[in-house]
Amino acid sequence: MDAAQILEFRRQKDSFFERSPDSPLEDARYGFAGLRYYEPNPDLVFILPVQEADGATIRVQTSDAAEREYHRAGTVEFSVSGEGVSLTLYSTGHPGYFVPFRDTTSGKATYGAGRYLDIQPNDDGTVTIDFNYAYNPFCAYNDAYSCPLPPAENWLNVPIEAGELDWTQPSGF
Repeated sequence: MDAAQILEFRRQKDSFFERSPDSPLEDARYGFAGLRYYEPNPDLVFILPVQEADGATIRVQTSDAAEREYHRAGTVEFSVSGEGVSLTLYSTGHPGYFVPFRDTTSGKATYGAGRYLDIQPNDDGTVTIDFNYAYNPFCAYNDAYSCPLPPAENWLNVPIEAGELDWTQPSGF
């Protein structure tokens, strides 16, 4: 884990949220003081072999009661604080994997509907799951967005205390 790289990634994301006309914050971006994050956590970075999945198409509910289709591309298994867990990696038709997940911090310290990871395969066929890059979907900031909700197979019974925290809109917006 490279903490400086994570902090730079976060700085760039904050800049996008504050300055970009594509920011999901709309008017709240003026006076934006930055997103909130857990401190970088090297214990929540995993380099894992990908176990091939069945490739089945699954229908995933979205935040606006619609559905999206994804394909199960693989699974990974690892341990968090001594507890074995697994995640399904989904194919979206774009390079890499999409990993929506919930954990025991969801609805408490982190966004209630869950968070996401975007994962690129490593050259050796493994993947690096770095929860320090876990992020909230845009619907956490703006109800106009339609965001996929993590399927039950990606609900973790452990806390993932890394990545983006829940965002509270500043008063006056």
